[in-house]
Amino acid sequence: MTTETPTLKDILETYTREGELYQRLENGRLRCFACGHRCVIFDGLDGICRVRFNRGGRLLVPHGYVGALQLDPVEKKPFFHALPGSLAMSFGMLGCDFHCAYCQNWVTSQTLRDPNAIAPPRRLTPEQFVRLSLEHGARIVTSTYNEPLITSEWAVEIFKIARAEGLKTSYVSNGNGTPEVLEYIKPWVDLYKVDLKSFQDRNYRKLGGLLNNVLDTIQRLYAMGFWLEIVTLVIPGFNDSGEELRDIADFLVKVSPDIPWHITAFHQDYKMTDPDNTPVGSLLRAAEIGKRAGLHFIYAGNLPGRVQNWENTYCPGCGELLIERSGYRIRAMRVKDGACPKCSRRIPGVWN
Repeated sequence: MTTETPTLKDILETYTREGELYQRLENGRLRCFACGHRCVIFDGLDGICRVRFNRGGRLLVPHGYVGALQLDPVEKKPFFHALPGSLAMSFGMLGCDFHCAYCQNWVTSQTLRDPNAIAPPRRLTPEQFVRLSLEHGARIVTSTYNEPLITSEWAVEIFKIARAEGLKTSYVSNGNGTPEVLEYIKPWVDLYKVDLKSFQDRNYRKLGGLLNNVLDTIQRLYAMGFWLEIVTLVIPGFNDSGEELRDIADFLVKVSPDIPWHITAFHQDYKMTDPDNTPVGSLLRAAEIGKRAGLHFIYAGNLPGRVQNWENTYCPGCGELLIERSGYRIRAMRVKDGACPKCSRRIPGVWN
């Protein structure tokens, strides 16, 4: 008698508990609130993310494992206005509600969609994760590498323990949120980074989402008091027109000119190998567009040493150099008690 080898899907169903972000509907159906798709899931089926399951009219959600674990500088997330120079212990689970062709974390995010994406889950308790973070000197813990919104119940379980130990907590997210999930995580998440991937709805539909969901989430995050930073990966031929970059910058200024905007360079990855890698000139052009729009903190990323002064933080009041960076390294840190030491202007961020 032979027994079938369990599939990854079979294994993941054993790493679950009943979720909290859902509503029961008639005939065994349910509605999930973890992301902007707001999936109505029939009994026996899965949500778009493939990792939130309806089994017997109950929503089972990821729990008790990590698919990726790494210690990084917080600048790599990137957060530039949150405990500069500190370490972030980052964890990811499996699955995503988008299917970006250029995903750099596709091995974890596209599991169950792509047979080449294989990242076996490793059992880990929240206590073990927090202890590991403290042992390695991390001051921040981060849910990343897949979409954290769809694994929010697990993140909150970890973050409750992390907060009790004095750690800051953060999400690195596509921003495809709902009011329900943001209210759920608000007591436990300090820092939130959103990838604003385009300002064209047709581009977002190619990735599996809707532009307005992401714009609504950004506005809501800021209004709710999360510390928020935005990243736009500049992809030649996809979102690098002057008009689109101006639209992004103008939108962010209307939310708040103090939101840091990171403009980063695309490199060929996963299924997107047609566009050229982003030239440094495109990042400099985007940075100037952000400056003309009125944003106070613009950063050209992941081409260290080639982006002039766009890695550094300057006081928007007097122009004083506040934080000098090279890549993920902090060369000088001059923010004092959350303010510019020269003119005393408040510099928004999480500094202590």
